[in-house]
Amino acid sequence: MLVLTRKSGEQVMIGDDIVVTILETRGDGIRIGIDAPRGVKIQRSEVVRAVEEANVAAAEAGPDAEERMKAFLAAARPVTRRPDAE
Repeated sequence: MLVLTRKSGEQVMIGDDIVVTILETRGDGIRIGIDAPRGVKIQRSEVVRAVEEANVAAAEAGPDAEERMKAFLAAARPVTRRPDAE
């Protein structure tokens, strides 16, 4: 891990096309701006962990999960009429 000391307004370059700018320091936190190509995913690690944990919890289906899903889908299915039906 590279550890740097930066002041407000200073930047760090990552590769040729990612710029991290220190916008503001306040108390024990800082605000940073990240300029990166559109295709580069930028995520907060705590959000990624929360999504992973939610996915694991959702994958742990109980014994009645199939029946509950069938009932849910049946209730959510809209009633449609064919145009030629009278």
